[in-house]
Amino acid sequence: MILILSHPADDHANGVLARLARRKHPATLLDSSDFPARASLTQYFTEGGARVIYTSAGKQVDLTDCHAAWWRRPLPYTLHDGMDPDATSFTYTECHEAFGGALALLKTAWVNPPHLDERAHHKPLQLATAAEVGLCVPRTLITNDPDDARQFIAELGMTRTIFKTFLASEQHWRETRLLREDEMAQLDSVSLAPVIFQEYVAAEADIRVTVTGDRMFATAIRPGPDSYAIDFRMDMVAAAFEPTRLPDDVAGKLRALMQSLGLVYGAADFRRTPDGNHVFLEVNPAGEWLFVEERTGQPITEAMADLLIRLDNRQRGKLDAGDCGCGG
Repeated sequence: MILILSHPADDHANGVLARLARRKHPATLLDSSDFPARASLTQYFTEGGARVIYTSAGKQVDLTDCHAAWWRRPLPYTLHDGMDPDATSFTYTECHEAFGGALALLKTAWVNPPHLDERAHHKPLQLATAAEVGLCVPRTLITNDPDDARQFIAELGMTRTIFKTFLASEQHWRETRLLREDEMAQLDSVSLAPVIFQEYVAAEADIRVTVTGDRMFATAIRPGPDSYAIDFRMDMVAAAFEPTRLPDDVAGKLRALMQSLGLVYGAADFRRTPDGNHVFLEVNPAGEWLFVEERTGQPITEAMADLLIRLDNRQRGKLDAGDCGCGG
């Protein structure tokens, strides 16, 4: 069985589940936000091995039967109501240890291994590793020191400096911004929280590369003629999407980055300059692809289903051959 850790409103998880069902390959969605308020987790340990039973909405799943798993977008646990702060802290920690420990003991091939996925989300690590494998990266400063920010901006020039956030959640979404004159007076507010300042890279296209195992789907994205040129996400309707191909050397370096970060899946963003250079910006280990697939027809959902089935079959074969090591 294939295990997908996400939630019922996740269109990407639902799309992959539908592909797996069409191919009659058993799979299940596990929503971690059900635990422990609406779900139970029981682990048995004997000389014969371990069993992990997860029960939610009357459905019982033996997680030890799962040999491939997709760490998609698990949600925080939901605790029972009515606990004081100390009890809440203690309970959450206990739930984390039980749940995390259960997943860690599974003999499962992960997309992506949870501990590596969490590590790879850190943008400073991504930029440093990208440079180490030979990818071109923009000059970047991450700081909460207003004086350091001013010096960096002075060196680049205000019109050549963008700033952005670490995370872009639905609640706190911010576009990538080119620094404006009126914002210079607000630089002291950098002391409140770190900001990513970066060299602006003029580009003829943004390149989104969806890496699914050994497959890469590259797409060139160009903002509409009257749209915000710094961030195509500001006007997705007007943006033009076209399948493209990474140069072999860039593709090889991106594979080296993925391997170094321990990622099996990732959505990488580049800017392609007018002279054809590809400048790496970031890779999202849980990045979305449907907005690309719907506009280009690239079979990314099918590729993810293929990857999970291949990993499931390979891991079961390893275990049948007597290999007791956990997959990564």
